[in-house]
Amino acid sequence: MKMTDKKSSHRPLTAGRMIIIGPLIVFSFIMIFTADTLSAGDELTLDRALNIAFKNSPAMRQASLQLEFNERNLMAEKAGLKSQFSLTVTPYLTSSGRVFSELTSSYNTQTQTRTETSFTIRQPVIWTDATLIVTDKFNWQEASSSFAGGDKKSEFSNSLTVSLNQPLFTYNRKKMQMKELELSLENAQLAYAIQKLQIERLVTQQFLNLYYSRMSIQISQEEYKNATESFKIIQSKVDAGITAPEELYQADITKDNSLASMENKLMQHENSLDTFKTLLGLELEALIDVSADIQRSMVEVDLNIAIAYGMENRMELRQKDIEIQNAMHDLIRAGAENEFKASLNLSFGLTGTNRQFPGIYDSPNSDRLIALTLNIPLFDWGQKKHHLAATKAQIETVKLSADEEIKSIRLEIREAYRNLLNQKRQIEIAEKSIKNAELTYAINLERYRNGDLSSKDLQFYQLQLSTQKLSLVQALINNKLALLDLKIRTLWDFEANRSILDELEDISEQEG
Repeated sequence: MKMTDKKSSHRPLTAGRMIIIGPLIVFSFIMIFTADTLSAGDELTLDRALNIAFKNSPAMRQASLQLEFNERNLMAEKAGLKSQFSLTVTPYLTSSGRVFSELTSSYNTQTQTRTETSFTIRQPVIWTDATLIVTDKFNWQEASSSFAGGDKKSEFSNSLTVSLNQPLFTYNRKKMQMKELELSLENAQLAYAIQKLQIERLVTQQFLNLYYSRMSIQISQEEYKNATESFKIIQSKVDAGITAPEELYQADITKDNSLASMENKLMQHENSLDTFKTLLGLELEALIDVSADIQRSMVEVDLNIAIAYGMENRMELRQKDIEIQNAMHDLIRAGAENEFKASLNLSFGLTGTNRQFPGIYDSPNSDRLIALTLNIPLFDWGQKKHHLAATKAQIETVKLSADEEIKSIRLEIREAYRNLLNQKRQIEIAEKSIKNAELTYAINLERYRNGDLSSKDLQFYQLQLSTQKLSLVQALINNKLALLDLKIRTLWDFEANRSILDELEDISEQEG
């Protein structure tokens, strides 16, 4: 429901929007043999390639471990706020020694045997930074002294104490520690999400480069096929004595050059495949190939709304806000140096002793303690003053950095938007140029068949047609990358019309 509300709040579009024609590229990898993550014959889509990269990328694994580190620290701190139970048992202790008695001015021998158990409940109180402790000590001891004639005496004792330690006139350290751990976890989550977007950009770029390389090979194959047909045509004319032999030599050179160009592109494609395998964490021996189908799609983008998305969603801004909050915590700590503070300690307990266990509390003794301790600083040679000034300067530095980050984000979004508009225009120009190049090539091919054009001149028109086809492929790829760049700059998917933060939340829930 939250996601639906967020979409609807941004969905209405103004009349000033530009219509961007972008490619909807459906990719698939035909797997002949792959590494352990893929089985033979599987088709690898772009989404699946991204998932493999997310799992195998060292940068993603490092970000994931940092995320787990902060999650565990926060969980440990929360667990520390619950009641802590401890039990100390001394099952047997015996001692014997000579002791000087000031009362009789003589030495006597004391022997003692004791068994003791101590049970403690410690409860931190986060609201006031206090600590509540409940302790119960039970022991049995047997002692003898040469001064008393060596008679052994034994007794049971039990002491139940409730104590409270409450800091006064200072900041709440427990609450600040909890807040800092929460901010550290949020910062790690943001870093993980940012790293994920960077991996998406890198994988998508190489994926599209592979597509361009594959299309370049196909166009080179068409070019070689045309050159071969031209060679056959001129060969038949030379055999019939219609055309001079040097035309055949030129046609043969053109055909060989086309073959060499095609083989070079095949080699470059294989190198690009190996680079992509390395990025995905696949074995280099995996044999993969790529095919793609490009279709036209309509995407509406408004510059003002794109900037609004970026200001609302960009995670770097939230990271700057977290940095400012941490700096404010440093300011509080600096202000607490050599501070006037107090500590209130309250303790109440009951202690009972008896030679018989059932009557241990027949005549208990009440134990009470009330202590107020004051810490009054007198002179610190300006240490606190300088630390406060340094921390305030740090806060101002972070705020200035945050302001510059806002300007940088606006600049990035404006540049990405203009690039998207430019790629739309480049696609239109490339489509028109291909039509003209096809018509020009068809006309000149007919002239070549009629002997009105040399093979060298025909080669020029062949190369022109190939160049225009590759220009369209590159324009479509650039448009796709421009749309991805705008998506990363604004954290808004204009094709799906949803926030990237919502997508990341969905992924986190699935992984959880």
